[in-house]
Amino acid sequence: MVESDDFKMRALLQRVAWARVRGGQSEVVSIGPGLLVFLACLEGDGESEVDVLAKKVAEYRVFPDAEGRTNLSVQESEGEVLVISQFTLAADTRKGRRPSFSPALEPERAKELVNRFSSELAGKVSLVAQGFFGEEMEVELLNRGPATYFLEYPCASS
Repeated sequence: MVESDDFKMRALLQRVAWARVRGGQSEVVSIGPGLLVFLACLEGDGESEVDVLAKKVAEYRVFPDAEGRTNLSVQESEGEVLVISQFTLAADTRKGRRPSFSPALEPERAKELVNRFSSELAGKVSLVAQGFFGEEMEVELLNRGPATYFLEYPCASS
């Protein structure tokens, strides 16, 4: 039996020159330079986890400053953010050859938290776009670096 305390909200960040996502109706959402954030909500996650993780993402220093050092956040670099809900990041892969998605939060509640995450970010960065919750999507991006970071709640304060 998997303990729910073993799992926490997760975000996979990719620093991008651009990113775009196509939904089922051929709708396209895109951003310029910034972060592509794949977000997974897990059982037990709520508003407080979302708020802390959104703040962490906005302030996480992964962009180069004038000297080329990784010293700026997406907020400071005036970058954009594309948030895509990705429940597969909630997978428990510890046993067997097939992932278990039992740690994932039920879809209706997860959608609420993803929307809240995007809203929290919108107050901190220049532009926040969002993928198509619960739909099959095509995601394209140009990764800068490459630079990919994995954040989990609980996370230390900035």
